Amino acid sequence: MPSMTSELDASVPLASSSSYTFTSESVSEGHPDKVSDYIADSILDAYLTQDPLSRVACEALCKEDTVVVAGEITSRGTVDHESVVRQAIRDIGYTDSRAAFHAGTVRVLQFFSKQSPDIAQGVDREKNAGREQGAGDQGIMFGFATVETPELMPLPIVLAHRLTKGLAADRKSGNYRWICPDAKSQVSVLYEDEEPVRVTDVLVSTQHGSEVGQEQIAEYVRNRLAPRELGDWFQPGIRFAINPTGSFVLGGPSADCGVTGRKIIADTYGGAARHGGGAFSGKDPSKVDRSAAYFCRFVARQIVKNELARRVEIQVAYAIGVAKPMSVKVDTFGTGDRKAVAQFVREFDFRPAAIIERLNLLRPIYRLTTNYGHFGKKELPWEQ
Repeated sequence: MPSMTSELDASVPLASSSSYTFTSESVSEGHPDKVSDYIADSILDAYLTQDPLSRVACEALCKEDTVVVAGEITSRGTVDHESVVRQAIRDIGYTDSRAAFHAGTVRVLQFFSKQSPDIAQGVDREKNAGREQGAGDQGIMFGFATVETPELMPLPIVLAHRLTKGLAADRKSGNYRWICPDAKSQVSVLYEDEEPVRVTDVLVSTQHGSEVGQEQIAEYVRNRLAPRELGDWFQPGIRFAINPTGSFVLGGPSADCGVTGRKIIADTYGGAARHGGGAFSGKDPSKVDRSAAYFCRFVARQIVKNELARRVEIQVAYAIGVAKPMSVKVDTFGTGDRKAVAQFVREFDFRPAAIIERLNLLRPIYRLTTNYGHFGKKELPWEQ
């Protein structure tokens, strides 16, 4: 009788107590889900520009020639949603009139209402029973930091983002006109004793013009993109997979459906840390899914920068309408004194209003976060 256990390729390394390979992925700004995220964050920023106290929960869906935006918005501002949507698509680079998804011709369907008064009474300071701003929803959020990169981020996700961001930069430079907006990358890193040793595998899938062939794309990735973006981590022996299906001409929302909030692992730590499940884009900072996750990252960075631990993860939990967290948990993974770190964390105020004030979050800064990760960018306040 044949074995019911599948056989693994002997070339694929398996994890052990001291050695393992970890992989993270990134997607470009032209990926359909990221298009949706960028539209949502563009609408959010447009409202915050007019009214910093705007309450925005915006979702977007993109498919072929149609964009749907929907959610709950309460604001003193007045925003032309359709104009913002078209400009966001134009910023990304979907301006080819031959494609179904085109900034100038997409239909924009809108379905918005105001924020529920049942939620507002728990969030608004003047209505809250405790007379302070409560959490916009229940939930758990995580923050993470590690010494393995200057960004205090896990190496695989840093390198994966560099590749997709590099693709976008080359496309926008005009020097590689065959590169189209939709793309993905994956980077696998070998770890020994919890330290990154080398890059083992790189996967790049980029949408391209029909005039270019597989060999030219592979030559570009192997000899130009990867050496430049991987830097010192580019070494002989890396295994490459480049457009593995052989062709990626039709891409973006013309080929695939995009929705906000579907790239939460690429948005955060590439799977190297736990995730509470809440997405970021389209949400104003009263939503702790976003602001508390940013603050947990801020606190985690302070722990590592102060050399209290080499790697740390923070979890915070909230109840809707309640300002004080239900719990705050710290894990140093054996790289620091947990009691000392816990005492350090107690000095930080995790109430929503305090987070918003400390990080100055009532500003139109959220389009800066949408693409290539919400963490590790020095221009963002939680990274300072």
